[in-house]
Amino acid sequence: MFHSFSAPHDTIKKQDLQVEAFFDIISYIFLCFFAQEVGVHMRLFFTVPDTPQTQNGVLLRNFLRQCAVSTDLARAVKFRGSGFFADGEPVLANRRVYPGQTVSFELPPEGEGVAPQPEIPVNVVYEDAFAVVLEKPPHLAVHPTLNYPYDTLANGYAAWAAQQGISPVFRPVNRIDKDTSGLVLAAKHAYAAPLLARNVEKLYYAVVEGELPLGPGVIDAPIGRQAESIIGRCVTPDGKPSRTEYTILKAENGLSLAACVPVTGRTHQIRVHFASIGHPLAGDDLYGGSRERIGRQALHCARQSFRVPVYTLVEGGIRVECPANGNNWKTAAAESPLPQDMKQLFGEK
Repeated sequence: MFHSFSAPHDTIKKQDLQVEAFFDIISYIFLCFFAQEVGVHMRLFFTVPDTPQTQNGVLLRNFLRQCAVSTDLARAVKFRGSGFFADGEPVLANRRVYPGQTVSFELPPEGEGVAPQPEIPVNVVYEDAFAVVLEKPPHLAVHPTLNYPYDTLANGYAAWAAQQGISPVFRPVNRIDKDTSGLVLAAKHAYAAPLLARNVEKLYYAVVEGELPLGPGVIDAPIGRQAESIIGRCVTPDGKPSRTEYTILKAENGLSLAACVPVTGRTHQIRVHFASIGHPLAGDDLYGGSRERIGRQALHCARQSFRVPVYTLVEGGIRVECPANGNNWKTAAAESPLPQDMKQLFGEK
């Protein structure tokens, strides 16, 4: 049986952590803005394909767009980097490039990121030339703040990246809450970030209070901010369309294990949606859950799949097949098992 819920207006009005959350946002902007620039020498190469559209040449700016080079990156290469090249010769964006030519550019200098902390363990579960997937434990923040500039996943990543000789700037494609465990996908450089952001799919495990019927279901209810709250969200008619698809895998001991796919990506979406139907996540006291059996919200990002362009590692950089061709992509995935503190809720070891 397929269970569908459309929840009424949620009246949760918790205000704890509001001031801290506000300063978290401001301080992260501050840290990004005032970061010093460092150089990581990485060059990208693209070959102009021989197609009817390129027979008479194609403007470089249009070819870069076909290669998924963002406007922001193109500007950075032009104004802060060493510019663009065709077969090793400088070329302007309004000039034509022709089939068989190799267009290349070096990734420009960028912010050095946060203070590296090698003592923070970084568990890399997947890595390629574009992406790295990290497994984050609960109770570890993803980003530093002005009040808490250390002891975050970003600090650990900065140390790991320095050892690998890659950019220490942490570009998480998805962010999970401090007390949520599981996978965090990050882009290795500025070219990869927008590519990854638009095609990632995520699967979460959530333990919710109450025993729901086994099988699939969906919660389709708009989510917006709680009144007078910075951090809190609620189901409200004025919110943004939000949809969570789930499958109840197990129901016992007054709890249910749900595999959840957030079709949309709203803040606290899974937490808010289940709370709105009277089944808050175990341990999620912000949205009505009890911490009697677990000391954090029982939510774990268990799988991420995404696409990256086909590429070849070459001396000094990466040769990328033009992503405009739909065949020049490959799918990658990473998985993380259910953590022990969530397993024990069902008597498992």
